[in-house]
Amino acid sequence: MFARQFHFNSFRSAFAPRKPRHPLLRLAVGLLGLAVLCVLVFVSVFVGAAMIAAGLLYKLFRQRGKPVARQGSVVDGEYRVVRKPVLPLSR
Repeated sequence: MFARQFHFNSFRSAFAPRKPRHPLLRLAVGLLGLAVLCVLVFVSVFVGAAMIAAGLLYKLFRQRGKPVARQGSVVDGEYRVVRKPVLPLSR
């Protein structure tokens, strides 16, 4: 049987990212990448804020209609002082 060999070097170079040679084009590509990064960060901050706001609204609406416990400034109670237990000295 006849087996063919496949050369991966030509195939690999088709998908390798290369920097452009022209300095202005290189600057433009860098600024485009920076702009895409800024847009992604900007959108992710607003998506995160929207998720937090939705969670808070969900909690508020879920508690609607339930009685709210009032907190007073005075706490009544009976207290007893408990002494520290005395342990024998280990030798």
